Amino acid sequence: MKTNLAICSLISCLTVACGSVNNVADNNSATGASVVKNNAPLGCTIQTNNGRYLTAVGGGGRTTDALHSDAVRVGGWEKFMLIDSGDGSSVINYGIKTMSGHYLTAVGGGGRISDVIHSNATQLQAWEKFALHSLGGGLYAIKTINGRYLTAVGAGGRITDVIHSDATAVNAWEKFRVTCGHP
Repeated sequence: MKTNLAICSLISCLTVACGSVNNVADNNSATGASVVKNNAPLGCTIQTNNGRYLTAVGGGGRTTDALHSDAVRVGGWEKFMLIDSGDGSSVINYGIKTMSGHYLTAVGGGGRISDVIHSNATQLQAWEKFALHSLGGGLYAIKTINGRYLTAVGAGGRITDVIHSDATAVNAWEKFRVTCGHP
């Protein structure tokens, strides 16, 4: 069952989406969301403003051609795990982990329009931290560690020049729909 982040708090959804859970269904009375627990981490998808899914090319592990934004269906490469960095910051910073176990990296901590994202990090360090800021309606802005926002160039649908990390304000191309609960 898919659980849209808009219907529950970010923390409660990500706890369910990223943790190992038991083989039972659980109804979260605080959010009204019904979550199927299945002993495996659940994946999250990230959609651009035009409804296309972000893809970790090859499942991750790349320093070039790391992300595409043209997928119309969810497959393994379109699933990510959001991992709380545990850094004690007042805003929760997450590592975005590909299904192959690599973290996305905002090269230089953000602020770039070329060589923007890598998907080969094996540890959650500063450049691998992202904050998800709720914009309401299930939409989020994704902020890099240096305070810049990710931009889906052209609102998505691309296989080259896919993501920039230099935005200082949130406009249409900086809005992403994050949905968790994909097995």
